[in-house]
Amino acid sequence: IHLATENEQYLSELSDHAGCFKETRTVEFIFLLSEKWHLDESARYQAVELLERFMVKQVEQICKTSRENVKSREQGQGSSWSSLKDQIYDTFILRLVSCIQLASKLSLHYNIVNSETALKFLQSLKYSYTKQELLESELAVLKSLHFQINVSTPLAYVELLLEVLGHNGCLLPAKPLHQMCMQLLDFSYLTRDSIYDTLLKIAIENSTPSKLQVAKFLTVKEDFMLLAVGIISTSVFILNPGHWKQVVEHLNCITGITSQSILEFSYAVLKHIVGSTTP
Repeated sequence: IHLATENEQYLSELSDHAGCFKETRTVEFIFLLSEKWHLDESARYQAVELLERFMVKQVEQICKTSRENVKSREQGQGSSWSSLKDQIYDTFILRLVSCIQLASKLSLHYNIVNSETALKFLQSLKYSYTKQELLESELAVLKSLHFQINVSTPLAYVELLLEVLGHNGCLLPAKPLHQMCMQLLDFSYLTRDSIYDTLLKIAIENSTPSKLQVAKFLTVKEDFMLLAVGIISTSVFILNPGHWKQVVEHLNCITGITSQSILEFSYAVLKHIVGSTTP
């Protein structure tokens, strides 16, 4: 109930820019760096979500500052749009590393990414940041997000729903199912735009959605509960197709998400796993 409420609250306050910084290359960069630093699964998803929320705040701040600059430009005040954009561009990798550092601390994992490790990596990319700048970057992320960084990730939704399924008597082999969910969650993050583009076209029964339909679909793309349900459904279909219908019914009862929506999400994921050339 708490996660469902949190999810609804997040969707009700969604920014128009939400999801812009979950581009495949960025997510892959975070996943590979988290793997290099031996972080657990929750940390890498948390890092993606932290970077996304922080960057959206930055973009909104730039838009606000630019509007204010238009008013003050006659007096020779304010900075240009291009300089503000350059400022974000120049610090993007630093902010990305800071988000991974913060996520590693939140995960309560023994292997926290310390300043030495982060600086060594940044230096390998020819950046010359100091420990002080690294600390200031972490503080910038914290302040921008008002220190509310312990956000729930889709992994938390997946794992809790698996617990509820087990409690409700939906007895499936827990370990392989959890592992499959992890693999599919990674896959959905890395092929996010393709999966949701397919899902949108299924939902509107049209291969050329309008700008308005794309904009309205944003709440679907950011719905963690739907993503978790779709990942579990697809995992069960792959591992135990005979139990799939029963699991979908259980998920429908638990979350209120319709069986049709779960089916469509699973189809969209499977379509991109198998490949679009296969019937």
